[in-house]
Amino acid sequence: MDYAEKAMELHRKLRGKLEMHTRTETGTREALSIAYTPGVAAPCLAIKEDPAQSYELTRRWNTVAVVTDGTAVLGLGDIGPEAGMPVMEGKCILFKDFGDVDAIPLCIRSKNVDEIVHTVSLLAGSFGGINLEDISAPRCFEIEQKLQEACDIPVFHDDQHGTAIVVSAALINALKLTGKKMETIRVVQNGPGAAGTAIIKMLMSMGIKDIIAVDEHGILIPGRAAGLAGHKKELAEITNPRKVTGGLADAVKGADVFIGTSVPHCLTSEMVRSMNHDAIVFACANPTPEIFPEEAKAAGAAVVSTGRSDYPNQVNNVLVFPGLFRGVLDARASRVTEGMKIAAAHAIADMIPESELNTENILPLAFDANVKTAVAEAVKKAAVKDGVNRVEILGQYYQFIRLGFQGYKEVQYNSLMIAKYIHDEIAKMAPFVNYSEDVVNPLFIWYLKPEYAKAAKWTLYDLQDKLSQHGWMVPAYTLPSKLEDYVVMRVVVRQGFSRDMADMLLGDIKNAIAELEKLDITQQHICHI
Repeated sequence: MDYAEKAMELHRKLRGKLEMHTRTETGTREALSIAYTPGVAAPCLAIKEDPAQSYELTRRWNTVAVVTDGTAVLGLGDIGPEAGMPVMEGKCILFKDFGDVDAIPLCIRSKNVDEIVHTVSLLAGSFGGINLEDISAPRCFEIEQKLQEACDIPVFHDDQHGTAIVVSAALINALKLTGKKMETIRVVQNGPGAAGTAIIKMLMSMGIKDIIAVDEHGILIPGRAAGLAGHKKELAEITNPRKVTGGLADAVKGADVFIGTSVPHCLTSEMVRSMNHDAIVFACANPTPEIFPEEAKAAGAAVVSTGRSDYPNQVNNVLVFPGLFRGVLDARASRVTEGMKIAAAHAIADMIPESELNTENILPLAFDANVKTAVAEAVKKAAVKDGVNRVEILGQYYQFIRLGFQGYKEVQYNSLMIAKYIHDEIAKMAPFVNYSEDVVNPLFIWYLKPEYAKAAKWTLYDLQDKLSQHGWMVPAYTLPSKLEDYVVMRVVVRQGFSRDMADMLLGDIKNAIAELEKLDITQQHICHI
């Protein structure tokens, strides 16, 4: 089939692959008066008072901007923003069909980093997240970093991190098959551009210690004469611990893994034969890989992956960004953390059951609808764990959060409610100092989880000082490593609770800590308080 010809026919026929549909009626005067003026003034004023309500009263909660400057579109290079629009429309379709995420293409007529950052940051209030797409390296690194600093919504460059996540997922399963360990393998990454650099950094965060980066000038090493500016200078300093020199052939000798995001046919059969036994080869140059799978396997590779759909084990970013943004939007995360990316990689890898794992089945198919759900759930959980979520997973207790602990005297006792309250504040890394009725920080943490207080380097006298700042004069000698019940009672009762109520509250707080453990709230969050 001539895909180019078919694509031209489709695009001429449709004149755009996206269109907008309304979600409410406007066919009557009453309906129009509710959806638009005068009724629409009410949500406007609500958002004015609390801008966070824009997530509750508009479609912002589910909308992502797909941003490009057209400088690195597919394999076409710098073709300009307008020429990149068909690709951006296609990306938006994938967001909707695979993640139920509404996406809008923004093709910017500028190559200036600061202009792009300024433009997108001014529009950030209309979106729940930003997906950067097809922006050339090294500018893409600076744009992503500056844009995340300027925005209170997550910024994700899919060409970098989407590829890194899929490659990491593939490597997790390939290592299971070969019996090798992350901590001991030797990895060669060829082509440290946008995707290659992100792959290196993510693999390092997952525990790989020996990675060599190779570009057109050879192995990256400090002091190399040619082509060692910007991000490559940084990579040279954090990779290649054995200080290997030379070219790609020198780098792959004895290596366990080759990961290519480079150019066609640069990895030869001889190079593969020089690698360690049961070599893993990810040849991701597209459409023509660094080496074709049949050639790599004939040379001794145990597991081979490419970016092509006509070979097994396709590295396809569709496995990542729909589910990742689904999770990001549902958690209303402020950014995408390394922990969220690693969680997504493990979720993708885990889609292949152990019984079905083999050398030609290390990654799920892009059309597997279960991938999106698995990735979204993993990302949401990691967002909570990393403290960047702004919507709690236990949303049914949202109203109780607004009441604070004073409201506890007015509602039915429920340990999950208390867990929700503590979880909300811990996840935001916010102390309870704004609450006159504060009875949790830091007293109950000391009482219920003294090991966390110790990890935070709180002494008994630090605790006494923290309590006295709230007007609670508690002698340090009454604060053993596990507080006595009567000390807790004394503080709780002082806040207006009866002794019976305090006793019930204390029991529910203990239950709440158990609920927090189920929510995977870990020591690091409590130590930030």
